[in-house]
Formats: sequence, C-alpha cells, structure tokens
Amino acid sequence: MDAVRIETTVDEHGEVRVTKLPFPAGEPVEVIVVPKPARQRGSRFPLRGVPITYDRPTDPVAEEDWDALR
Repeated sequence: MDAVRIETTVDEHGEVRVTKLPFPAGEPVEVIVVPKPARQRGSRFPLRGVPITYDRPTDPVAEEDWDALR
C-alpha cells in the first residue's frame, strides 16, 4: 500500500494525534515522526537569469575526460 503523508503539530503535552486514516480498524501500521525542516527564504532557482560563461570552449578534451568512454 502507498504511504500516507499527514502534516500536523505537536500539542502542548508533546503529543501528536492522527485521525481519519485510510486504513481499516486493526490494520498494523508503522509511524515515523520527522520534524519538518524550516523553509528557507529566498529563490528556489538562485541561478535563474545568471549568464553562463565558458572558459576556452574550443579547446580539445582529453580522451580520459569523456564520460561516455567509461
């Protein structure tokens, strides 16, 4: 069966309550609690719009540098 993702918060007693699960009563489940990372402020695409430059684009490439030959 597919995993079910539910986001909730810890209450003042340090407890988490999960309700309305899509499983029948008595179904064994595994619960893993992971803290949600703080969302970083800023651009999701920091390199968007940055000019691309190539250093010596016409220089030959050594044979050992070709990934396709590995």
